[in-house]
Amino acid sequence: MPIRTRFTIWRPLATAATAALMATFLIPVQSQAQDQAQDRTQVQEQDKRASRSSQPVYSYDRAVREAVWVDTRLDGDGDGKTDRVAVDIVRPREPAQKGRKIPVIMDASPYYSCCGRGNESQLKTYDANGTVVQMPLYYDNYFVPRGYAFVGVDLAGTNRSDGCVDVGGRSDVQSAKAVVDWLNGRGRAYTTRTGTTRAAADWSNGRTGMIGKSYDGTIANGVAATGVEGLETIVPIGGISSWYDYYFAKGAPLFDSGPDGLANRVESPEARARCAAVQERIVAGAPRTGDWTALWSERNHVPDAGKVEASVFVVHGMQDLNVRAKHFGQWWDALAKNGVERKIWLSQVGHVDPFDFRRADWVNTLHRWFDHELLGYDNGIDDEPMADIERHPDQWVTSAVWPPRTTDTVRLKPAEGTAPGVGTLGLRTGGGTETFTDDPSRDEADWAADLGSSTPDKAGFVTVPLSRDLRLSGSSKVTVTATPNTPTAHLSAVLVDVGPDTIRDYAGPGEGISTLTDRTCWGASTSGDGACFKETAARTADVEHTVVSRGWADLGNHASDAKGRPLTPGKAYTITLDLAATDHVVPAGHRLALIVAGTDRGLIEPPADTPTLTVDLSRTTADVPVVGGTTAFARAVAGATATALPAGELAGVQPPQTLSRIPEGGR
Repeated sequence: MPIRTRFTIWRPLATAATAALMATFLIPVQSQAQDQAQDRTQVQEQDKRASRSSQPVYSYDRAVREAVWVDTRLDGDGDGKTDRVAVDIVRPREPAQKGRKIPVIMDASPYYSCCGRGNESQLKTYDANGTVVQMPLYYDNYFVPRGYAFVGVDLAGTNRSDGCVDVGGRSDVQSAKAVVDWLNGRGRAYTTRTGTTRAAADWSNGRTGMIGKSYDGTIANGVAATGVEGLETIVPIGGISSWYDYYFAKGAPLFDSGPDGLANRVESPEARARCAAVQERIVAGAPRTGDWTALWSERNHVPDAGKVEASVFVVHGMQDLNVRAKHFGQWWDALAKNGVERKIWLSQVGHVDPFDFRRADWVNTLHRWFDHELLGYDNGIDDEPMADIERHPDQWVTSAVWPPRTTDTVRLKPAEGTAPGVGTLGLRTGGGTETFTDDPSRDEADWAADLGSSTPDKAGFVTVPLSRDLRLSGSSKVTVTATPNTPTAHLSAVLVDVGPDTIRDYAGPGEGISTLTDRTCWGASTSGDGACFKETAARTADVEHTVVSRGWADLGNHASDAKGRPLTPGKAYTITLDLAATDHVVPAGHRLALIVAGTDRGLIEPPADTPTLTVDLSRTTADVPVVGGTTAFARAVAGATATALPAGELAGVQPPQTLSRIPEGGR
């Protein structure tokens, strides 16, 4: 989204006051009335502009439903023939009858037959002729009557497509890019999977928008990063920006399996039988050591942000523990650096679609976004605030630019306190050491609950109670110098807001939402494809601490993000941990805390050993993005009295014992 600079000319106060007084006497009464009339006219014009939108004027039950198979020009399964991906299409009949071409909304997914889409895990269904009956989600129900075509693409190796799943690699991305090319007259498609009869997209004007959650949103990121012509906008919801960062954090494994497990989960049974060689290449290319390989480079979209020609509307849960918030942070920063038009929604939920946590506002905003980007309507959405941020459950604020222009990095320094592992955090240089022993049975919730107590598994550092609100906006980094007593060690760094609050229970069932029995309808329906979906409500928790951001690393990656090496017991190493992006206000009266520990149970896998680590506090820092920078932080802690945290447990949400991978749970 373009950033518009507003210039204000300031005049000396006396001069300005004199001018205002003169104006009071010199302006005729009728000109004031004219000004008021002009103001009313401007407001009316703004309202008219904002209300301009596509209307449901086309018949949904008479919509054209058809399938084509697009040639990807790749032979992923090695059968000597280029792979074709199945493309199911729902489009209004009337525009083509009148010679009008229409834009396309596309969701390219591996989930249409294995796992389902949305909160109700909907699958594609077909009639006896193989024509799609139910298209998951509401996109076709809502947008087809408004003059859009909806296209659901089965990625290579899934559902009715040829080829093999390669988990974010060339085949996955080309599955969708080839469809964009075909919609723009640059590719080939056929009416059947094996036949020779060509299918033309003569009903399409080529203007395409991609949308999707999780894996689907990741494919949208990947296709945009190719710079393909005709892709006008993408809306990645909880999408991955680098597949390495989905499975590892600087060498530390985030899950107990790699991309081969995901490929096996989403691949069709037919493809699984013929894709053993691809699976073997995935296993070989993604070693469990956490070393960076060519496989990961191919699946890293961040360096290609400069190729993105599409606008990008990012949606992400700041407490997403599946596709963790680092993904949107590094993607957003790269897009901003390259001047990409962009917009963002940040919620308190986990891995959840905005249709299920802010439904009415989401559908309205998405409608206006697609109208602007695909139909070219001047509806003013590009002049609105860049960011919507959920501060409390169902309470949203906006930010004209994200992060705000006054945001600056503040370097915070830990120091020893009055008890082991219970230290202080501030602007002054710290000193001394803290020692902890990795306990794989403990997690960030346990550490934060015990911030006021000495426990052997963590080192915690807290500020004084804040006298003013402190807003964090963006990505943090924590640099730790630690001496292990074993050849392997993992580190976690966690930022915590210490104080009472009511938040979404992002780690509970539904990851911050409860699914209700009542349904609301969003678009038109047929007997086989309903537009009515179960309503949801915020699932909340009353807490005494909130984890704001977290990051992890294998200390063996101290010299290189790309390759780990064994540690020498008794030797000090320095490593920087990348923490997830966030936008969070620590209220006055609360404290900001930094925790440094080992294995974060359920969020990273433990190392081979059980290390004890000694942290050199004089060489340990936290670089935190603060709105207003160092001045704002200094004001927030000025005049505050240092008081000890209570020794009892501080209640918080409990992270899940076992974290689900992308395809599981349906949503």
